Amino acid sequence: SVDGLDIPFELGPEEPILGRRLRLTLPPGARAVTIAYRTSPTAAGLQWLAPEQTAGGKKPFLFSQCQAIHARSVVPCQDSAAARVTYEVRLDVPEGLTAVMGAGPAGNAPAAPGRRTFHFKMPQAIPSYLLALAVGELESRELSPRSRVWAEPATVEKAAWEFSGVEQMIRAAESLFGPYDWERFDMLVLPPSFPYGGMENPRMTFLTPTLLAGDRSQVDVVAHELAHSWTGNLVTNATAEHFWLNEGFTVWAERRILAALKGPEAAALAWAVGEKELEEALSRFADRPELTRLRTHLSGVDPDDAFSVVPYEKGARFVTALERAAGPAAFDAFVKDYMKRFRFQSLTTERFAAFVEERLPGLLARVGADAWLDRPGLPADAPRFASSRLDALQALAADWPARVPSKEELGRWTSDEVLIYLQRLPRVMSAEDCARLDGLLALGENGSREILVQWLCLAAAGGYAPAFPRVRRFLSTVGRMKYVRPLYQALGLTPAGRALAREVLAEAGPSYHALTRRVAQSAAAAYAEAA
Repeated sequence: SVDGLDIPFELGPEEPILGRRLRLTLPPGARAVTIAYRTSPTAAGLQWLAPEQTAGGKKPFLFSQCQAIHARSVVPCQDSAAARVTYEVRLDVPEGLTAVMGAGPAGNAPAAPGRRTFHFKMPQAIPSYLLALAVGELESRELSPRSRVWAEPATVEKAAWEFSGVEQMIRAAESLFGPYDWERFDMLVLPPSFPYGGMENPRMTFLTPTLLAGDRSQVDVVAHELAHSWTGNLVTNATAEHFWLNEGFTVWAERRILAALKGPEAAALAWAVGEKELEEALSRFADRPELTRLRTHLSGVDPDDAFSVVPYEKGARFVTALERAAGPAAFDAFVKDYMKRFRFQSLTTERFAAFVEERLPGLLARVGADAWLDRPGLPADAPRFASSRLDALQALAADWPARVPSKEELGRWTSDEVLIYLQRLPRVMSAEDCARLDGLLALGENGSREILVQWLCLAAAGGYAPAFPRVRRFLSTVGRMKYVRPLYQALGLTPAGRALAREVLAEAGPSYHALTRRVAQSAAAAYAEAA
């Protein structure tokens, strides 16, 4: 309606990927439209959790996840990264629950009996995929004058300890990329079914509880989401076909922050972890190599089906190639200029390339940009990241099982060092070797989930039955796609593993987030295809 009067509208036919187009016929001069609508219980952008699916186990929980094109299932909108909007929201929730959003809080007050209304305002224009809300039993802890962490009462203290260094991280990022434009950098630790490691919603970054390792080893994910405050949120890819502009720049920025805080050796090890993940992604898309280009063509393709670490890790290596060819000082100046020029705008790869050519003439040709952007795979001259520690870890892994580190030696390693070692061990081991590694790692219930999942994948691939109860427990409680996909794939390598995977999927699948469920079902479907 416009000014209280109904107007003509049309809902188009259902399209498998895009949904239904809403067309409104507006009277001349109309500046505002009121739309009454109802979401679906199966809306892809919302997950409703029963109390038993939360850390506290007493109250329900709701959270949104709108990337890449799921905001349309939450609210009628122009669901494109090319369209940016400001907004105001009123959320009416049951008393005893707290609502948070990726926006500025504007107060809350009692509403109808047993209800409370929370108000929010977002003064900076954002693309629809960054619309974010959550409702649950939540508490917060202050981390700095511009940052706090929210979580369920059962996890909030762990989260506050894990992320206590966030202000130092913000300052390091500002020194590299310019002032932080979003006023606050608050974080929300979600229940375990959250499908991503993090989501960079402005003012309220969403995080998986799998980051709560107890040793701050997973704060790189926070650095990544923080870096998005410049590369992705401030300057945004116009469509999912240019996703590398968001993620490639952000991985590069994340590792610049890491180098500033922990030194170049730590950053080099992070690049090594990413290199292995990139190799696995390139292998996974071997039959669809066009999806390993940076500039993709997604007509008729669901962006969720094209999702991988390729735009992250290949994109970051392309940015590094540009940096090395231009020189660090010149490239740093270019990046700050880039942020300033396209602040609160969305752009394409073509517009980015034109800006590079304008400010750093000839740079794209010197790095062979066409090969990076439009050819599958990784160019042969992709940047390498030297590290004597990496060389030593790779050599040790190559000598398995003739040369194995002691439990005491492993205990002195960082989480990234253990992870790199595990990544480079043989992908399929005998049950005897799995048992030996099991005793060596002695993984408890807490600690790095990155390390745990690497171990569980090795155990699943080797059909190591003593690890199967833990695999079942993990897949029944954790919905992070980064972990779920490789575990289901590893289970597919043995008959016992396939049987376990089908059991777990039947039991846990209905409680997975829609994105995670698709990933798990796709992995299980591949078992039948390979049979």
